[in-house]
Amino acid sequence: MLFKLQVLFFKILMVFLLIGTRILNFRKPQLFTGPGSSLQLCDHIAGTGVTKLLVVTDAMLMKLGLLNPMLERLKQKGVTTVIYDGVEPNPTIAQIETGLALLRKEHCSAILAVGGGSSIDAAKVIGARATNPHPIRWMGGLFRLIFRPLTLYAVPTTAGTGSEVTIAAVVSDPENTRKFAIMDPRLIPTAAALDAQLMVGLPPHITAATGMDALTHAVEAYISHNHFPATDAEALEATRLIMQNLQKVVKNGQDLEGRANMALASFKAGVAFTSAGVGYVHAIAHNFGAYYHVPHGLANAIVMPYVLDYSKPECTARLAKLAEVSGLKQGGETEAQLADAFIAKIRAMNAEFGIPTTVEKLKASDIPAIATAALKEAHWTYAVPRYMDKPTCEGVVAKMLPA
Repeated sequence: MLFKLQVLFFKILMVFLLIGTRILNFRKPQLFTGPGSSLQLCDHIAGTGVTKLLVVTDAMLMKLGLLNPMLERLKQKGVTTVIYDGVEPNPTIAQIETGLALLRKEHCSAILAVGGGSSIDAAKVIGARATNPHPIRWMGGLFRLIFRPLTLYAVPTTAGTGSEVTIAAVVSDPENTRKFAIMDPRLIPTAAALDAQLMVGLPPHITAATGMDALTHAVEAYISHNHFPATDAEALEATRLIMQNLQKVVKNGQDLEGRANMALASFKAGVAFTSAGVGYVHAIAHNFGAYYHVPHGLANAIVMPYVLDYSKPECTARLAKLAEVSGLKQGGETEAQLADAFIAKIRAMNAEFGIPTTVEKLKASDIPAIATAALKEAHWTYAVPRYMDKPTCEGVVAKMLPA
């Protein structure tokens, strides 16, 4: 009885969240697309009058020279760049504070994030900290920013997180063994470039994990109770593009058209989940990242089929529609059969990509704490299709224990 009352409360809370989302009608960044669009973005930045720019990225991209054309273009346009390449996967509070210190020391007036979701998320929080007096931990949750962050531009080099269009930035807090999200519409970048040329050298395992991350965003947005027609359209199109292109680009990273389609799919999935939200896949995956440093896309890929198995009774028709846009409908199948086929397809893709079915470092003794943290995140933030109590969540997580 208590659990039923709790579920009723959370459902009512999610209704208010949906109303707020529809009223706010989150903006999208100005978008530059196609080969060379990252240079077009550089021209745009210079045209705004920015003279000193903090570039947030990671050391590997700098070592590979991926940013060199952009840095040269900005230099030609009279923009001085200051490089912060200390971002690592699952960016921590300490990494963000280091970037903030550099921004303040060099008196940069705007930020350009180049990289995967970690770099873009770190840049979002650096920009927020630059204008807001509160510490990063205080900013966790919905609408906690007081002042508008510094202007942010984004160039994703992976097709996965969709961070270039979302209101969220995920931060790791190793001291408290957790990850948390800062969510505010003002974190959405001002402009972004989807330049597939920057993605052709991405290794197959990262291509696969980030692509499955984008698929998770689209799927969880589509089965969320807070979906509406606009988010449905974005989520379905993102799913279609991923199912048509992800396996191709994992096999052939030089497929520029496939890379462009994946970049667009990631963007559309980001648009969908910014308004409709995600669910238990993310809530559990965030804790795998916090406890065991599992990369976010990989964690989502592992968790997704288990959560969909559980959620299926309350979203069979929606899973069937996802199967249909994925090309799995042959004719004559029931909705339940199509839903099963969609989940089976996800498992087959994971197997093809070498994504495991378990979390190697997962310990049975950690499961109660992981379940508690996952439910706390999900129930106060996400309009999941079917609610879990703690024993149920522990049971789902336990399925990912290594043999």
